[in-house]
Amino acid sequence: MTQTPRRVIHTGQAMVDLVLEVDHLPARGGNVMADRATRYAGGSVTIVVAAARSGAAAVLAGAVGTGPNGDLVREVLEREGVEVSAAPVEELDTGVCVVLVEPSAERTFVTTRAAERRITAGSLATSAAAPGDLVCLSGYTLFEPTRDPLLTWVEGLPEGVEVVLDPGAPFATFDAELVERVLARTTVWTSNAAEAAELVGAEGPPADLCDAVAARLPEGAVVVVRDGPQGCAVRVGDETTPVAGFPQTPVDTNGAGDTHTGVLCAEVAGGRGWVGAARRANAAGAIKVTRRGPATAPTSAEVDDFLAVR
Repeated sequence: MTQTPRRVIHTGQAMVDLVLEVDHLPARGGNVMADRATRYAGGSVTIVVAAARSGAAAVLAGAVGTGPNGDLVREVLEREGVEVSAAPVEELDTGVCVVLVEPSAERTFVTTRAAERRITAGSLATSAAAPGDLVCLSGYTLFEPTRDPLLTWVEGLPEGVEVVLDPGAPFATFDAELVERVLARTTVWTSNAAEAAELVGAEGPPADLCDAVAARLPEGAVVVVRDGPQGCAVRVGDETTPVAGFPQTPVDTNGAGDTHTGVLCAEVAGGRGWVGAARRANAAGAIKVTRRGPATAPTSAEVDDFLAVR
């Protein structure tokens, strides 16, 4: 009997990034001139595109609007072979994230809220998540009005679905009851070091943060803590492993963490172990920061070539 492929399903916000490259941020009430302005499909698009380019069957379960922005999101996902499971949101377009990118590749964001916030438990259920699938959650979906539909659906998922939490900056600021409710259903945590430190209330190297985060999660949960170009640490069972990164001269770091998450999940869905998957995710993130735009993850073959000479 042919085994059903494990899928990477994302529930977060697919948006359009309006990327403005500036020499510096304006002072309050001031103005700067942008050297370049480009529209990209971003947000959760970055993760599912990265997963698809690494060979996974990828599904966007989040909402996509009707209009120029929604059209761009659907166009990109169709080109990459990513399924959009829910019907389009009528009479409302997808929102925009304005991204200011400085010469150092540091990013500053202003985000609108539009059709991508129109999810329901029913619309998420169109993804038909099954045991073995990896369902990705974003901490940004835990704001109203997406919080309650997401939690209702996640808490009804069948046993054996991996729930992958990318907490984002806001997660640790939510009330304690909400945080614990989400952590209780999380089987994989993946974040940067700052987000992990916010959760546990202490600084430390990634390996120590992995152990501290694991103490907040169900037994057996996997923890991945990224440390930018230095790589990441991965805790599986009772063992925590540092996984070296591949420092590059960055052009645009927007989407690097999301690329890491997408490739990590895709590699695990394809049967690779978490540590091996993290090494390939580190390589993918290193390649991505040399490219402009959020959804510019490398293909699996490009990751192979990158690692072959390192």
